[in-house]
Amino acid sequence: MFVRAIDREVLDLLLEMGRSSSPDEFIVMLGSEKGVITTVYPIAGTTVTSDSATIFMDMVPLGMQIAGTAHSHPNGALWPSDADLQTFAETGQCHIIVGDPFEADSWRCFDREGREKSLEVVSA
Repeated sequence: MFVRAIDREVLDLLLEMGRSSSPDEFIVMLGSEKGVITTVYPIAGTTVTSDSATIFMDMVPLGMQIAGTAHSHPNGALWPSDADLQTFAETGQCHIIVGDPFEADSWRCFDREGREKSLEVVSA
């Protein structure tokens, strides 16, 4: 599944989730249709603190088509940590980090190896 874009409403939702969960992080799974990220999947059992967020992979429903993850860095850092890279390697191909101040340009997307990846923002 090739992901080339994210729906504007989904990006706005992720930025709002970052604002409203701060000072804690959040983490969700992402789904896509026709190459566009269109869905946010909260996963039961997720744990969050002010410096980490963890999805327990055994809680992800079987057969779910995962495009990647999204999580926040309330400290504003828009680069993956070592722990982030471990999560990226386990799930999907697009991993979005949103950070303080959670504005339209306060996000980045990364591939499974942690390399920055360009995503077009579209209205689906």
